[in-house]
Amino acid sequence: MSRVGRVERTTKETSVLVEIDLDGTGRTDIATGVGFYDHMLDQLGRHGLFDLTVKTEGDLHIDSHHTIEDTALALGAAFRQALGDKVGIYRFGNCTVPLDESLAQVTVDLSGRPYLVHTEPENMAPMIGEYDVTMTRHILESFVAQAQIALHVHVPYGRNAHHIVECQFKALARALRYASERDPRAAGILPSTKGAL
Repeated sequence: MSRVGRVERTTKETSVLVEIDLDGTGRTDIATGVGFYDHMLDQLGRHGLFDLTVKTEGDLHIDSHHTIEDTALALGAAFRQALGDKVGIYRFGNCTVPLDESLAQVTVDLSGRPYLVHTEPENMAPMIGEYDVTMTRHILESFVAQAQIALHVHVPYGRNAHHIVECQFKALARALRYASERDPRAAGILPSTKGAL
């Protein structure tokens, strides 16, 4: 069975299309109009081995907030859709990724219960190009709410804002990959004692 999600989301502020194949090879086609965000979503697809298409047109004449937020909401919804019934998956995943002086630790539970814990160094440079670094947490909040997962992201140290944000996306990609992959020892089994995820 294919594990593909496709979400179109249109508001007065944005128009978003997201397609994701959880069993892909890491092919990406990303265009949000926010260069650094495109770079981060590319990391998500490539390191998660998800085939990922993201096309967003937003009100960038105001700022990038709505574009970034609505893309993250659509991405979370597409990811949840692609997971399907979650039968036979690992469910849990974690990954620690260094990027020069920065380190990110990400742990995920595809639980059906949205919850985010997020910590990163304070006093980072406020902008990376046109990307407001405070949006990283908001991206994760929006993704978690729609994907319905529990996500813990911890950056214990780092100096360069680009590195701090990028290692979070790389570690998130790997953790999601590990959690969503099929477990050959659990074919046909839902990984929950509740009987539902």
